[in-house]
Amino acid sequence: MDGSEWISTSVPYLAAPSAAQGDAWAAEAAAEGRRGSQRIVQAGEVEAPEAVAELLGTPAGQHVVTRRRIMYLDGEPCELTDTYYPVGIAGGTGLAGTAKIQGGAIRLLADLGHVGVRVREDVTARPPTEREREQLLLEAGEPVLQLTRLTLDDADRPIQVDVMAMPPRRQKLRYEIRIG
Repeated sequence: MDGSEWISTSVPYLAAPSAAQGDAWAAEAAAEGRRGSQRIVQAGEVEAPEAVAELLGTPAGQHVVTRRRIMYLDGEPCELTDTYYPVGIAGGTGLAGTAKIQGGAIRLLADLGHVGVRVREDVTARPPTEREREQLLLEAGEPVLQLTRLTLDDADRPIQVDVMAMPPRRQKLRYEIRIG
């Protein structure tokens, strides 16, 4: 690793620490001597994309709450993250707005009685959309990695779907799984 590569793990984004302060992304980057920030570019109710509706178990065309963010590492855009929640969970909460959420979204979900206990992630490579190409400053022909994360509660109900697009250059996804 030459110092410019970023190793991304999901664990910091799945559990809310008991005294959550600030955002997990900024803390993760700072722990590596880097600067992480994010900008919320859209939030509110939208019609669920077909794949998201399927993951959330909602009928096609139903509204969901979304938060669309651009993540930055050392001032450079490194990831686009769209997070979707069922309206029954997130409607009328801070998740439906563009303001920063004190303690983060996972803490707010827990405070609302929705705790994730199981996660499924799928990673694919694909051509970027025009919006992704522009926002991530991609080079011609450069693909994106798409990580789709489904978070389920203890009754196996979907509470959150994240769809992340990131350039594969300098990106490494790491999964550690405890067996037994």
